[in-house]
Amino acid sequence: MAGVLDSVNQRTQLVGQNRLELLLFRLRGRQTYGINVFKVKEVLQCPKLSSLPNSRPMVRGVAHIRGETIPIIDLGMSIRLPGIPKEEIATSFVIITEYNRKTQGFLVAGVDRIVNMNWEDILPPPKGAGKDVYLTAVTHFEDKLIEIIDVEKILSEVSPFEEDVTEDVRNRSSERVPGHLPVLVVDDSAVARRQIERCLTAIGMEVVTKNDGKQALDYLKEVTADGSQAVDHLCLIISDVEMPEMDGYTLVTKCKNEPAIKDVFIMLHTSLSGVFNKAMVQKVGADDFMAKFSPDELAERVMEIVDREQ
Repeated sequence: MAGVLDSVNQRTQLVGQNRLELLLFRLRGRQTYGINVFKVKEVLQCPKLSSLPNSRPMVRGVAHIRGETIPIIDLGMSIRLPGIPKEEIATSFVIITEYNRKTQGFLVAGVDRIVNMNWEDILPPPKGAGKDVYLTAVTHFEDKLIEIIDVEKILSEVSPFEEDVTEDVRNRSSERVPGHLPVLVVDDSAVARRQIERCLTAIGMEVVTKNDGKQALDYLKEVTADGSQAVDHLCLIISDVEMPEMDGYTLVTKCKNEPAIKDVFIMLHTSLSGVFNKAMVQKVGADDFMAKFSPDELAERVMEIVDREQ
């Protein structure tokens, strides 16, 4: 896998074209899974692990990699499948990722290849799969079903973080003028939608939620079909980037090209972080960007945007 993540400029060309690259990998069975390449910092054979007292069973230890101490999470165990046997850890692989401003490694049995795909071919999990399923999407490649795991759900269980807005921010929100228009929240992860909605309702905002960019764009066209403008219905759109059928970058591009929608403020709120994402946000014309997830920071930014826009 050496050098597989080197071509940054080439990958930024995918922005606004509703395309992504998936790193394919396996756990213990034959099923193939995928993760967005932009989440991946490095892929390496599992280094020596040090035990982490009082950690959850799926945290197999910590590794010291390039000056960082990184928790190594058994991805199979995290989604309630059998974990990697202790005697096989040394011959397994670790995918070093960056989610929600933190770096972690996911222990997997094997890494396959990188494939270039269209977000239109990335579909929501089948209906009836259940609300507790650990998938955000599925796709097909070379007659194989590829499952895309809801990493945000895993991290919320393995390493829970504070989801509530602090009392200080709540008190400041109560001093604001009431009666703001709703916020449209677009995210394929049920966990992320819940977190954002909880944050915004705590500061008195009404929230409309959609599961992906296509749903959001259809909704925006529906509410403006009478000749009105999106700003007559919404004060702000907060969108994830990685979503099945239509990603956040493409949603922004399409919104900014629609006369009835283009004036609404769009903030991309994503677990993708780093210089790649900031460059891409500028390229598609989003109005703002924030890395997930700080309830106070999100609440304060939303209050600032809404008060300024109105």
